[in-house]
Amino acid sequence: MNPVIENILSRQTIREYTDQQVPDDLLDVILQCAIRAPSGRNTQPCHLRILRNREMLEEMNKDFKDIVGWDTPAYTGWDKRPVYHNAPVFIFIFAKDKSDMAAGLMAENIALAAHSSGLGSCMIGSLGGLFDNPDGKKKWMKILDVPEDWCFLLGMTLGYPNEKPPFKDREDGHIKFIG
Repeated sequence: MNPVIENILSRQTIREYTDQQVPDDLLDVILQCAIRAPSGRNTQPCHLRILRNREMLEEMNKDFKDIVGWDTPAYTGWDKRPVYHNAPVFIFIFAKDKSDMAAGLMAENIALAAHSSGLGSCMIGSLGGLFDNPDGKKKWMKILDVPEDWCFLLGMTLGYPNEKPPFKDREDGHIKFIG
């Protein structure tokens, strides 16, 4: 089978990671894949911020939980692990327009590049609750050096998998040929 197709078909979400940090050269390759994602008219609207500091990740988790609640299922695994799933790398995707679809393309490039390199990833949309809150937004936009008029679009965990989850079935009927 074509290795690109094999990579797409074998990738799955990872929510448990080892403590091993992603090497700088590998992270750089993955980020280069991210910024090569297509965008309408090559506007390249998305900007990335990378957080690798464990204490800052814990602070982000605390602030997020203080806003959304410590006992609310805001994301998968909320009762067992922090919003960043203990990953050593967290990637934030921002753009000026909240409806910009390029973030999804960028995130998929990250996820597939990570998987093909032996890393796992998980898309974290629920972190938007932190940026929807005026105090959370003000604090974290400053920490991440992001202009206040930008919008949080998506977060992603990245690291070495510490699990091999079973594949989840895909529903039939989502594809229909017309004509």
